[in-house]
Order: sequence, then structure tokens, then C-alpha cells
Amino acid sequence: MSTYMPKAGDITRKWYVIDAAGKPMGKVAVEAARLLRGKHKPIFTPHADCGDHVIIINAEKAVLTGNKLDQKMYYHHTGYIGHLKEVKYSTLMKTRADFAMTLAVKGMVPDTVIGRKALTRLRVFKGAEHTHAAQKPEAWEF
Repeated sequence: MSTYMPKAGDITRKWYVIDAAGKPMGKVAVEAARLLRGKHKPIFTPHADCGDHVIIINAEKAVLTGNKLDQKMYYHHTGYIGHLKEVKYSTLMKTRADFAMTLAVKGMVPDTVIGRKALTRLRVFKGAEHTHAAQKPEAWEF
């Protein structure tokens, strides 16, 4: 018996909604990364992109455990000499909670072509409303 190898045409992509309200940001990011990669499917193959679309709502209501809100920093470089910027996660969660959630998911997918392609199927919204009702997404509970 030969091993089943899915082809690009055989893969059907579903849409899932994850509600992050009151849940730890890391746990929500782990589930989103699993769905984006397709690891929840029985046809999962590491070299094939067989993941689904993920919508994360209520990103601003996700919690950071411990002292991460005050101690964790987001660093980015502007490209100019000496311009390494740092932002506390308390500020980041107030102003750009959707970006903070995207960063968490980005850190959990592989840094390969498949991982970058999977991140294009991620949509993060600050509030409870999203613009993808036409795709009929299913609620994902974990």
C-alpha cells in the first residue's frame, strides 16, 4: 500500500473563526498556526500546503499572562543607523492588538515558503465584527 500524497487540486480549504476574548494570546496563536498549516487534517503532509483560512476576532481582548504586558517588548528597525525602536506590549495591545496577534502567529509558523503562504490566509480583527461572512466560516473551539 502506498502513502497518500495530496496534490494542490485535491485540497479543500475551509474557513474558521477563533474568538480570542479572554484567552491567552499564545494559546490562540498556537491553534491558528495549526489550522493555517493543516495539521488538524488527516491528509497533512509537511511538504504540501494544505491549511485552511483563519479569522481571529476580539484580538484586543486577548490576555497576556504573567508580567508580559509590562516586560515584553516589540523591536523593529527603521533601516537608519541607530534606529532600533522598541514598544511595550501594553502600548501595542492598546493601539495595534491585531498586529500583536499576527506577530504571535507568525512566530509559530515555519519560516519557509509554505509558512509565508500560510500567513496570507490569516485575518485578524480587533473587535467582534469581521468582513468575511460570505465565506460562511465555522467557529473553532479548543
